[in-house]
Amino acid sequence: MRIVVCVKQVPDVAELRIDEVTHSLVRAGVPSILNPFDEFAVEEALKIREKNGGTVTVITMGPPQAKEALVRCLAMGADRAILLTDSAFAAADTYASAKTLALALRKLEFDFVICGMKAIDGETCQVGPELAELLGIPHISYIKRVEIDSAANTALAERLTEEGYEQVRSTLPCLLTATKALNVPRIPTLIQQLAAKQKPIETWSAASIGAERKDVGLTGSRTQVLKVYTPELKSQGITVTTDDMSKVVAQVMKLLEKEGTV
Repeated sequence: MRIVVCVKQVPDVAELRIDEVTHSLVRAGVPSILNPFDEFAVEEALKIREKNGGTVTVITMGPPQAKEALVRCLAMGADRAILLTDSAFAAADTYASAKTLALALRKLEFDFVICGMKAIDGETCQVGPELAELLGIPHISYIKRVEIDSAANTALAERLTEEGYEQVRSTLPCLLTATKALNVPRIPTLIQQLAAKQKPIETWSAASIGAERKDVGLTGSRTQVLKVYTPELKSQGITVTTDDMSKVVAQVMKLLEKEGTV
């Protein structure tokens, strides 16, 4: 069973703040971590490998320091780590990121791919499904449980919905996106963390995956972030208190009419 997990190094959002003048995120001095939802993806990949055998490859796109996220994955138990790093990849939106990952994954043999459902620095939930579309494989998003039947070459997953959950079966290869309901990620021991730092991490450039500059990074992006800002605080609401429900309804209706909503 050949499993690929796509991960991302993200800033610790608890430490982020916004520059009031430039309206951009202040990243200087902010520590970076492995995206928490990707930890669930790595853990599930390791559990599937333990049950079915095979290998777990982790891959990320980012600057050279993004290898720290890969070291964490190796400490958890991943077999292979690949860093996609090139100035051509800079400032990519979700589509260009998925495009870059797709080009890299086409160089790998895999039975299925697991991603975190979202990255906490973007909250878009887009890269996983976009990657599946670009690879031409089915995907099951927001999974809370999955069973791999290697003999039948299928994956049976339960995916979270607003009403509960759905049970979906897919042929392999396919792509899954993990939620925090999927598992509890293991915590590497100190020995495992030290050993992971000695393991090799492959570095692939744009040329390595056959990427053209027009298709990746800022030039390959379909969207651009113009400004990041803190929403204005809304004024405090109005509280209507009376024992007569008909009076409450009448007052609320007057307020709604004043606002032009009815």
